[in-house]
Amino acid sequence: MDAKDQVPGKASVARSSCAADPRSAFLALLRPSQWVKNVVVFAGPAAGLKLSSADSLNSAALTFAAFCLAASSSYVLNDIFDREADRSHPTKRNRPVAAGRIGVGAALAAAGVLLAGCLAVATLFLPLGVTLVLAFYWVMTLVYSAWLKERVILDVIVIAVGFVLRALAGSLAVGVPASEWLVACVFTLCLFMGFGKRRCEIAMIGDAENISRHRRTLVRYTPDLLNHLLTVSAGITIITFLLYTLDAQHPAPFHKEHLFYTLPLVVYGVFRFAMLTELGAHTGPTEIVLRDRAILLTIILWTACALVVAYQSALFGPQGLSRLFGAG
Repeated sequence: MDAKDQVPGKASVARSSCAADPRSAFLALLRPSQWVKNVVVFAGPAAGLKLSSADSLNSAALTFAAFCLAASSSYVLNDIFDREADRSHPTKRNRPVAAGRIGVGAALAAAGVLLAGCLAVATLFLPLGVTLVLAFYWVMTLVYSAWLKERVILDVIVIAVGFVLRALAGSLAVGVPASEWLVACVFTLCLFMGFGKRRCEIAMIGDAENISRHRRTLVRYTPDLLNHLLTVSAGITIITFLLYTLDAQHPAPFHKEHLFYTLPLVVYGVFRFAMLTELGAHTGPTEIVLRDRAILLTIILWTACALVVAYQSALFGPQGLSRLFGAG
């Protein structure tokens, strides 16, 4: 037992007060901080220049809400499956089910209510294609929690596919074809971040015995292997983005070639993320994105630049940014 377990600090006091409040426990069960992942549903509508339409924006927002409900339902089920393993993790042991603040029966009921809410939103307000994607996503996450997370490399591929499904659903919600480049960019970026999550877990747990108790696959994910996988996937991610900006055979509804000039931001963001995964200070990609100011600022800057590029005609007239970058 180390010092932080012997001396109750502010974190221990916060957990005690949280445990006394069932509402806080159920809120923690939903993992609302993870909902930021569902922002990916806006990628397709943004690339199709649909976010300026009130109807399209409303459909994309409802898709985002439906994915938040579906994701929270799957998180609850995952916490039930992993409640024993989570107790050997330095931070996951504080999750409501693992900590005993919420019983398995209550957690199952919460998962059912969340899933019912997701299906209600999808069937009442969204196209059938979005509902089918949501259903497939939920089943896939259930299979992942029960089995696929124990399969090395395949577990990370499934996580990346989950993000592709989010992007696909967003495109279907507003009637925009999901381009191959959208799928490729989302998949390669999330594959890189998925391996980064595994590296974060190993760096944070540290002890080999606790690693094997928490997740058996982590024993096979050695630091050297993960460093290699991170290096390869980071290179693929950057090259995929670069090829997308330079591809002239598949035109986009905006001057996507101007996104080439955001390459330094992409490179910096990818490399800094890779660096942070080895420090053992973060539980995973979501915490890195939300807590590292440099990463967050890079994402904000890139998003702002991408929106300016996408809507340059509306902002600067018919010629847009061509007068700066040359005719394109």
